[in-house]
Amino acid sequence: MSFDHLLVSTKFAPPRLGSRFIRRKHLLEHLRNAQKAALVLVTGSAGFGKTVLLAQWRLELMKAGAAVSWLSLSHDERQLFPLGTHMLAAFKRLGISVEDGVLIDGDGVRTVDALAAQAINGAAAVGRELYLVIDDYHHVEDPWAHKLMQKLLDHCPDNLHIVIASRVAPPLNLARLRVGGRVDEVGFTELPFDMEETRLYFEQGLAAMKLTADEVRLMHDLTNGWPASLQLLASMLKNRPSTRARLHDLSMHSIDLQAYLAEDVVAHLPGELNELLEALSICRRFNAELAAVMTGHADADAMIKRAEEENLLIYRVESDDSSPWYRFHPLFGEFLASRLARRGAGTVNELHRRASRWFADRGLLVEAVRHAIRAGDLEFAVETIEKSAPETWGLAYISPMLNLLERLPQETLFAHPQLFLLGCVTYSLTARHTKAERWVAELRKSEAVRNPAISSRLAIADACIALQRDDSQRTIELLEPLHDDAGGSRFLRYVQVITLGSAYAAAGRFADANKLLDDNPVPLEDRKNDMALVADSTRSLVLLMEGRVQEAARLGSTQLARAEAAHGRRSICANFIASMLGDAYYELDLIDEAREVLANRTGILQSSTPGVMLTASLARARLDLLQNSAEAALAFLDSYAAHYRSLRLDRPYAYMLAEQVRILLDRDERARAAELGAKLDDLAAAHRDARGFLAEIPAVVALAQARLALAEKLSQQALDRLEVVCAHADRYGRGRNRVLADLLKAVALEELGRREDASASLLQALESGSRLGLVRTFLDERERAGRLLAALAPHLGAMQAPLADYLSMLRSRLGGSASVPAAQRESAAPLAKADVNLTPREVEILGLVSQAMSNKRIALTLNITVETVKWNIKNILGKLGVSSRYDAMTWARKNGLID
Repeated sequence: MSFDHLLVSTKFAPPRLGSRFIRRKHLLEHLRNAQKAALVLVTGSAGFGKTVLLAQWRLELMKAGAAVSWLSLSHDERQLFPLGTHMLAAFKRLGISVEDGVLIDGDGVRTVDALAAQAINGAAAVGRELYLVIDDYHHVEDPWAHKLMQKLLDHCPDNLHIVIASRVAPPLNLARLRVGGRVDEVGFTELPFDMEETRLYFEQGLAAMKLTADEVRLMHDLTNGWPASLQLLASMLKNRPSTRARLHDLSMHSIDLQAYLAEDVVAHLPGELNELLEALSICRRFNAELAAVMTGHADADAMIKRAEEENLLIYRVESDDSSPWYRFHPLFGEFLASRLARRGAGTVNELHRRASRWFADRGLLVEAVRHAIRAGDLEFAVETIEKSAPETWGLAYISPMLNLLERLPQETLFAHPQLFLLGCVTYSLTARHTKAERWVAELRKSEAVRNPAISSRLAIADACIALQRDDSQRTIELLEPLHDDAGGSRFLRYVQVITLGSAYAAAGRFADANKLLDDNPVPLEDRKNDMALVADSTRSLVLLMEGRVQEAARLGSTQLARAEAAHGRRSICANFIASMLGDAYYELDLIDEAREVLANRTGILQSSTPGVMLTASLARARLDLLQNSAEAALAFLDSYAAHYRSLRLDRPYAYMLAEQVRILLDRDERARAAELGAKLDDLAAAHRDARGFLAEIPAVVALAQARLALAEKLSQQALDRLEVVCAHADRYGRGRNRVLADLLKAVALEELGRREDASASLLQALESGSRLGLVRTFLDERERAGRLLAALAPHLGAMQAPLADYLSMLRSRLGGSASVPAAQRESAAPLAKADVNLTPREVEILGLVSQAMSNKRIALTLNITVETVKWNIKNILGKLGVSSRYDAMTWARKNGLID
């Protein structure tokens, strides 16, 4: 008797892949390399895309000529007989001859032996590759069913491949198959979307709502790339666009997400495991010993292992401990914490109290302080800090320290001078230098100043405050006499090195800065220490201030990878390094890389050192100008000008104003630019005789004044102001500023008819720019640079190869506009707004579009994905305000971007 007509046909039908699915390229490549395996095992929690991934692979296999049979299981197939019935039908769909009579209800041994033998022999007789895909295998419970699968795998012919997708690892003995290289696995940690896939998902799913790079990065960080949660959050944004304004807590406002977690992730778990997971949700990381102490469950170890085996959205955390550490997926952790809150504040506080004691007993003091504060046990938090401070301190303390400082009365702080001192340092490192200055003054009036352990360290606090005020000269005066004296504190020693090294660089004393770093190498045991990572990155800062951006980018990318691996992407040390790397990437015209490295790092823009905030905000504004619009860039700059003004940070404030002047003049809005120029004049007057960092202010103002003069055709006045910029650049070793000043001097000299002097100034800019590896310094001057560089084109043959190649590269990246006469450019009637800024990649793609290349051909030519090509073309059309490729090409030709 045939059972086929009794079976539900949809169990043999894979899901339909719509036009908007995300192609899992790296996972598909992994699976292609696994095509000879007897078993391909894909395990992961609910909603991680196991089914969609295998459906994509199925299409590839079928195109390659393989036979693929799909079988989706449910709770109905948990026993051997119903499972065997469906597997028999699936084998037949592969062309394997299996008799219906092999299924003997109630006799596990005979059914397993007969079905396995017929399937194995039948598959061996088929002359093609066969794939049996079994989805949702976690429903299977019968030991005989697992024995059937084991027998099939143990004796699988070379042309039969079994592919299993399951939420949990099946109870199969795979050791021998693994040793023989016949098993390939895709696990829970490999299934989440990477950043590029998340971006593409939102591009496709929210076509009418273009998220910013910051928003996409935030959503990726919130979800850790979990496909199901991305889908739910995208649906919520689509249906309720107003929720976009509160993306940070968007996940907890999704009723669908809450229901999904409750019904598909935890509903089947026993009550005691749910209780344990909820209790642990207050921890950023946990292990079995901590779990046992917090919950009183002696078998906490076994319960956590079960949660791990069932892929319950927990991850192992790398550590040197013999006992494994874990953390929850961010959304799952929030979900569990919301359920824990129902037990009442008393229960939650007690769990925090137990955790704080446990962490403190093991010297894990940051976590001990955090939990003590959450428990309301401020006395224990203070005691813990006092015991550790400042010998074992690091940047990770800053967040709990700020939290504690906001809660403690001032009399408590005075009673604990060590804590008070660290509070001063904490405030001085987080743009709260005014408050830090008041505290240090109070500390000097107290009895605590008689304690040598306190008084000897006040100079470091003073130096941190001075550097926050950009008074690098005062910083040097305070720290140079200290030499290596940090009172035995590793933390304060690193503070000294970072602060003094930055001050040396500000003064143009790069050799002294490098010697300081050479004389204070990071010991091997400190390689992962957050302050040590920042100290290491000070060398990148020195390179960047010199203008050696290529070296800064190479070193910074390695340092950022180390910081993120050790402390996470949002850590203070990672943010510090990212600000410099974003600047370097921007200068090198690695626009996408710059945007990505700075995305969703708001902390470095608002509460860090002035140098970090300034570097990051300038890069962000310039990226907005390139990738969004001049209006977006101006709004950003105006907002942060107000922010830095409120912090009384004149140097960042001056840069924000000067950058607005540049953009406004490019838009020919001279009146608005002149208004900002007047504010800059006042700043220059206030800092006329400044040194170090503050000496940058008159130079920044002089550069803005030169731009204003050039806009009014006052060329000699522009030259006079540019001499101020050159003098500052030479005195303080600012290579990029010198190159930019020489470039603008060439413009002014040409307008004065001094062509030989103009050529000499331009060549000097090119030679220095080539040596330093500068790109955007030239590209951001667009028309001026293009016109000047075009005039040098006939002399390429007489130049040495490196300089000629550099000039050709710059002209190429300027999009060819330099070869179009100005009159022709002015007479062109663009189809879109004239102030559009296309990225070099977008111009390159437009050029290939003009050659009638398909998206696929463009992708192959540029070695990028088809999806990336589509995304860029969509951006181009949006920026230009046109609806077709033809209109975009026409605009680009008329504006001299393509031939």
